[in-house]
Amino acid sequence: MKTSLWTRAGAGGIVVGLLVGVGVAALTSLAPIPAVADNSSAVTVTAADYELDPAGAPFPDLSVTVSKTTDLVSEGILVSWTGGKKSVRPQGNVGGENFLQIAQCWGDDPDHPGHPDRTTCQYGAFPNAGRDSNVEANVEVDPNEPDTGLAPNIAPEDEQYTSAGSGFANPPYTSIPFTSLNGGTVASVVPNAEGVLVHDTGVDVNSNEFFTQYTSNEVKWAGSDDTGAGSIKFEVQTTMQSPGLGCGQPVVVAGQDTTGRSCWLVVIPRGTGDSGVSQIIRPGLFWDAWQHHVAVKLHFKPVGVRCEIGSAESQLGGSELIAGAISSWQPNLCAGTTGSAFVLSTGNESDVLAKAAGTVPSPLAFTSFPASTTTADPLQYAPVGMSGVTVSFAIDRRVKPIGGIDQDYIDRETQAFTSVNLTPRLIAKLLTASYVSALPPGADLTHINYVDFEHPGDNARNITTDPDFLEINDPEWAAQDLNSVSLSDALSPSGRSDLATQLWRYVMADADAVAFLDGTPDEWGMIVNPWYSTNAAINPTGAAFALPRDNFPKADPVETEATEGSNYVGPVNLVTWRPYTSDFENGAYLTLRGDGLQLGGWDSTSTPPKYLKSTRALVGEQGVIGLSTAAAASRYQNVTASLLNPAGAYVSPDSDSMLAAAAAMTPTAQQPKVLEFDPASSATRAALTAYPLTMPVYAALNPLQTDATQRAKFANLIRYAATTGQEPGTELGQLPAGYAPMPQSWIDQALVAATAIEQGISPTAKPPATSAPVAATVPVTPTRAAVTASGSGAVATAAVTVAAATAPTATGAAAGPLLGAATPDDPMVGPVALAVPAGLLSGLAAAGAVPMISRIRRKQL
Repeated sequence: MKTSLWTRAGAGGIVVGLLVGVGVAALTSLAPIPAVADNSSAVTVTAADYELDPAGAPFPDLSVTVSKTTDLVSEGILVSWTGGKKSVRPQGNVGGENFLQIAQCWGDDPDHPGHPDRTTCQYGAFPNAGRDSNVEANVEVDPNEPDTGLAPNIAPEDEQYTSAGSGFANPPYTSIPFTSLNGGTVASVVPNAEGVLVHDTGVDVNSNEFFTQYTSNEVKWAGSDDTGAGSIKFEVQTTMQSPGLGCGQPVVVAGQDTTGRSCWLVVIPRGTGDSGVSQIIRPGLFWDAWQHHVAVKLHFKPVGVRCEIGSAESQLGGSELIAGAISSWQPNLCAGTTGSAFVLSTGNESDVLAKAAGTVPSPLAFTSFPASTTTADPLQYAPVGMSGVTVSFAIDRRVKPIGGIDQDYIDRETQAFTSVNLTPRLIAKLLTASYVSALPPGADLTHINYVDFEHPGDNARNITTDPDFLEINDPEWAAQDLNSVSLSDALSPSGRSDLATQLWRYVMADADAVAFLDGTPDEWGMIVNPWYSTNAAINPTGAAFALPRDNFPKADPVETEATEGSNYVGPVNLVTWRPYTSDFENGAYLTLRGDGLQLGGWDSTSTPPKYLKSTRALVGEQGVIGLSTAAAASRYQNVTASLLNPAGAYVSPDSDSMLAAAAAMTPTAQQPKVLEFDPASSATRAALTAYPLTMPVYAALNPLQTDATQRAKFANLIRYAATTGQEPGTELGQLPAGYAPMPQSWIDQALVAATAIEQGISPTAKPPATSAPVAATVPVTPTRAAVTASGSGAVATAAVTVAAATAPTATGAAAGPLLGAATPDDPMVGPVALAVPAGLLSGLAAAGAVPMISRIRRKQL
């Protein structure tokens, strides 16, 4: 049964409506609205029930589960299985043994209803997994069978894709074509003028206009452990990432809701050899392997904004943290009371706030910190969400090739690690190019005490070889031989953001990290890259590296020299060696793909010559660390690090840990209406279960902006975000994974601010010279401001009593209602007074447009 949006579980039983009066604190709770009942769309399929030829199955007991099959967007899903066999890694031209291949396909097989068409699969971009192959006649021929000119190990189903060949030097050649959704076909076996199938060597079916090794999402090798079980994260692509597949293209049927075009997820079991050969050397699309496939239908949300064509767009800008939520809410906002279509441009929050503070119409700003101003802050701040910055990772096991390794570790070879602990000092090392492999090889690295291979100094090659890391993580890490360059730093975006500021604040609140950045070696002798040192006497610039800051600079000017003459190769600097990501979401996406943005080889044939990009590491060989957001990490199935919080516990990001962080937030010094998780505060040092990089996101606008129609649209967005938009789920309009539902007091403040923005009530307005106390009772609409006893089903209507003239003034003290019992630093502050000036409360209460609700908190984009 679906859990009521208004039901809360807890020791308190019934949570009554908000009551605010003179000298009375808001009686609110930080307990979240519980998530809706599990409506998982996971699907399990078995080989015995699905295969076209179960009798010859490599793994007759195979059972595959796909974690999510509906409401899909570009995201990561989990594919897990049992019933396989212990796998063997690929070697050279041999694909390995007893493994699975996974691909995405768009079309149905007309000859086998309920199965995908193999010619519509995005497959073949990587070595050992092509769509084509020479097929030699290396099995004994039955002399009683007619000579067809084809190799005897060609299945009849493959003959339509096979050229006959002409002897040993030109054996039969089979190539499965790719046909895109829109009808374009890539085929290298085609009929000649006489209608005879021939091999067109000018066509490469494995790298074409529809997919290449840089874009394909296929998994060419997914291994099973010694029990025959395994799991991998699979990148689901929509038509935006793969137009040839077209998944999620809007399907419009008169009188029905628009849907997204469905596709297939296909799993191809591979045993120990292909037909006629003793090894896996042929594509999984060849019939002898394809006939054993299992597949699951994937159902997508329609791609694109589903607002009426021609509707006016309202601009939003700022924090990336709220982007996932806005994307989910947008379709319902189009159908709202104002029919609003919104366009979000993420970027530096302070820049957007500066525009939002003026009276000229501007985008609605999303921010986690208040505006920096020396005058009265003209902005109203409405909390709209809560999320956090995360450190994502994709690291597959690869044990050291030495004796004495625990057999359990060997048995888990190629399997992904699922937990990592990080301290502020370790994050400082990742962000300062202090590991040896973070700097281009061949350059002068003596500034980090690296001379050469025989004189490497005390700085670790990457984080997995750092004794600082090994001391706080599972002993299994010490048995690994992990050499990926992308384990020496964290993929980070180039822009300025509140997210970067909060991460640096977290680092700078830790004494060990501060000492390291100041130039003190850690216990094992590792030193900070001096170009990032906060000690001016150490930093080669002669100035301290200023922290905290709102970006992640590539401060080290290190560079390898270009070579000369005919063998010219260009120089490599730190940006070339370790490029930036486009944003935090891109960091999560690249982590899912196993793409550490590693530098490829020099292409002298390009105009101008340039370095290429390396292809992504495939499953079983991945080693990537990237900065992301909790929402993006959830969307792309990233594993995220547990961070050491100020209370001394390692905590991972989830709804509970973010709500615990919210309970420890205090008002910022410059703006009491904006809360922050201050890692240096006494409140956070007592929050044992809090995730330390939790951030609120606020919608902010000057209510005196002159476009009343636009302000009304923004108010509508805020009201939706604070009420219906806080219900967790995967459907359009709901709160996506990676966000925590806002506490009641945040919701209350958001609704008050929405009304202030809509009605043009400025927080800097002066009250009238004389104002008599006016009390008004405003009925509260049964949103989350009105809740019932768990399971009762009866809605209790709350009322808000506003004593306008005597409402207390907001201060910068700790947030008493959110942190428990009052202390000397916790004044009894009325929630409405935090959003609007006292002199205007009577008019706002009398208007009765929306309920008076409690204090606002800022939420991340």
